[in-house]
Amino acid sequence: MFFNTLDFALFLPIVFAIYWWVLGNRLRAQNVFLIVASYVFYGWWDWRFLFLIAFSSIVDFTIGQLLFRAKRKIYRKFWLFLSIGINLGILGFFKYYNFFVDAFVDAFTLFGKPIEVSTLYIILPVGISFYTFQTLSYTIDIYRNKLQPTKDVVAFFAFVSFFPQLVAGPIERASNLLPQFFKQRTFQYEEAKDGMRQILWGLFKKIVIADNCALFVDQIFSNYSEVSNGALVLGAIFFAFQIYGDFSGYSDIAIGTAKLFGFKLMRNFAYPYFSRDIAEFWRRWHISLSSWFKDYLYIPLGGSRGSVWYKVRNTAIIFVVSGFWHGANWTFIVWGALNALYFLPLLLRQSNRRYLDIAAQDRFLPNTKEAFQILVTFSLTCFAWIFFRSESVTDAFSYIGHMFDWNSFTTDLKFYYLLPLLVLLITVEWVQRHQPHPLQIDQLSPVKRFAIYNLLTLGIIYLNFNSGASFIYFQF
Repeated sequence: MFFNTLDFALFLPIVFAIYWWVLGNRLRAQNVFLIVASYVFYGWWDWRFLFLIAFSSIVDFTIGQLLFRAKRKIYRKFWLFLSIGINLGILGFFKYYNFFVDAFVDAFTLFGKPIEVSTLYIILPVGISFYTFQTLSYTIDIYRNKLQPTKDVVAFFAFVSFFPQLVAGPIERASNLLPQFFKQRTFQYEEAKDGMRQILWGLFKKIVIADNCALFVDQIFSNYSEVSNGALVLGAIFFAFQIYGDFSGYSDIAIGTAKLFGFKLMRNFAYPYFSRDIAEFWRRWHISLSSWFKDYLYIPLGGSRGSVWYKVRNTAIIFVVSGFWHGANWTFIVWGALNALYFLPLLLRQSNRRYLDIAAQDRFLPNTKEAFQILVTFSLTCFAWIFFRSESVTDAFSYIGHMFDWNSFTTDLKFYYLLPLLVLLITVEWVQRHQPHPLQIDQLSPVKRFAIYNLLTLGIIYLNFNSGASFIYFQF
């Protein structure tokens, strides 16, 4: 079930009404109902994969208990590696089986010994990368003695399957989300109101920004050899806003929906396109994944400790693995490696923690230096997104080659109607960059707030040219 469909528009108020008005404050009944609602939400896409998420839940709930009871280190390591092996084994089969088979065949062909190996037609379960990492963090934290396992199987199943963030995050830690299933929840009007506003902004970014950009991005990337280089530049920029509006829009809707049910999810985006260098960008983009890799891969590898070589190695591993997490295609690996190259100069100069505040902290406009830094960082990001969006590495290089053909720099005027929408998005988010989301506007009069909500709603209704378009990160 997609957030931007009529199905969800009917599903959400029904679940909300039953959750608060029928079940009242009966905590266990609410948790059981959330499991049922979440399984309906997930099974709406393909009911067969409900068995997969149930299996993952059973495995990690059981291993969590066994890990906690094990006293000898060798047994604790066995249960931990079993959890990692099962979770990554399932993820690897569904997501990477054909990739590795093709790579195996290509390697033998390269050395003059072609072989034939059959690939499988495998449907990738929606959200498998997200809930797999979520359950992995549970068992790893138990192994590290940072978390005690729950004995409440209902709460654990609800934690794994919680529908607002089930299929595209944020990737929640058990230490943050799981305890919320044990706390008595009462309806909070202010939280619910703020949740509705965040949902509205998320829908605006998804439907008005991302889906409209997608219409032209698809045309440009599919016909990059036939369109002007100016259109190719715009295609890269449009995709940058498409993926941002799509993914951060999903996160806003997820966080806002969770607020309606009395839950607080972690922030996943913090206006990343206002970053002054790549390090700041990665602190603001897909925060739940970046922090997951930092805590569960980068730090165990040694982090920033040790020699320069170890720092470079660990950073490269993180970015390449992050790219590979996104999908079984060399384009994602190149995208990750390219971001690692962007990051390395900052790491070597020890300036990767330079910008921890927001741009123009106490000013309305950035100074010349900040504006230049933001523009350069955004340009580098757009360039890397070309690899992320392209069907193959060869297509990406061809796209870039055509884009830098300056013999006849022209653009197609039909793309220009999107520019005012992007200017609106940038302006609103810049003005509200100190807020968790731009619609926290209680300082305005009720009349002004009502006008803003209605304008956004009308935009969603009348600019819905790509109705029901899937979210990009559903494929990951």
